[in-house]
Amino acid sequence: MEDTNKKKTNKKFIVILAAVVILGGGYGIYKYMHSLAHETTDDAQVEKNMNPIIPRVTGYITKVFVKDNDFVKKGDTLFIIDDKDYVVRVEDAKAALAAAEGSYEAAKADVGGASANVSVSEANILSSKGNIEAAKVRLWRANNDFTRYENLYKNHSITKQQFEQAQATQQEAEVELRVLQQAEAASKSQRNASVSRSNVSGKQTEVASANIKKAQAALDAANLTLSYTIVTAAVDGQISTVDIQPGQLVQPGQALFYIINSEDAWVVANFKETQLTKMKEGQKVTIVSDAYPDLEFEGELTSFSPATGARFSLLPPDNATGNFVKTVQRLPVKISLTKNNDKEKVKLLRPGMNVDVDVHLK
Repeated sequence: MEDTNKKKTNKKFIVILAAVVILGGGYGIYKYMHSLAHETTDDAQVEKNMNPIIPRVTGYITKVFVKDNDFVKKGDTLFIIDDKDYVVRVEDAKAALAAAEGSYEAAKADVGGASANVSVSEANILSSKGNIEAAKVRLWRANNDFTRYENLYKNHSITKQQFEQAQATQQEAEVELRVLQQAEAASKSQRNASVSRSNVSGKQTEVASANIKKAQAALDAANLTLSYTIVTAAVDGQISTVDIQPGQLVQPGQALFYIINSEDAWVVANFKETQLTKMKEGQKVTIVSDAYPDLEFEGELTSFSPATGARFSLLPPDNATGNFVKTVQRLPVKISLTKNNDKEKVKLLRPGMNVDVDVHLK
């Protein structure tokens, strides 16, 4: 009986052992065949754009419209900074613009007045030239009359009174010509002064116009700064922890919290350098999240990092110290989620979550 039981036990053990060997061998063959067409790693994390909320102006917060983990749309108001100081700056810029515009109008009026004076001076010069020519004719006639009367007086053909009258007429003609010439010179001088004033006024007009542009730019800048007191969401997404409250002073460049883009996601997988031989951009990738093992996401190998992760560390290893131990390095690989994935399921993925990735080499 004992021999019979031993034979039965041996047969069962052999059957179990054979089954284990067959299953193990089959699994080993499957894994080997799988490894020829796939590269896998569990050193991979989900990444999403994390937009920091950074104020552009200094001020005290007056109202906060969001709280932890809220979903927001692009353009939604997140919080408001006290704008009293910035409203005053806008009003001051408006006053400066009005003053610049007034100066421009005054300069234009000066240009118009100077131009009118130039026209009047030109008319006076033309009139003086005509009067001078007439005076020259009268002087020529008076000189001829004086010469003739002088000869007649010497011959005692005329009286002394007639001679003196001709002499007086000559002198009056000479004086008249000199007066008209001086008037012409004065008109020319006035014309030149008016031209100079017009040129100066023209320059003042250009300066006034430039001041208007400068004042307008200052007003635009003041309005832009005022608009920064209302902080809005730049993208659709989910708010992180909101550590601000009314009355808190914020400064430009201060990161207050984040908006995580809920739709745009990708995976960064760190593959061993020995796994990269057959990997290339465009290959299909299967992604499974540790948090949702029943969900499978489709991805595509997008790009390879230009250097290993160790090179980007704060203290990269230096293999020239004399204590070299060869260590397999890992290279970050970016994997983009394709459009075939359900957007609602993609929203379940959070930055930093661990995932398993399977790259299809063939």
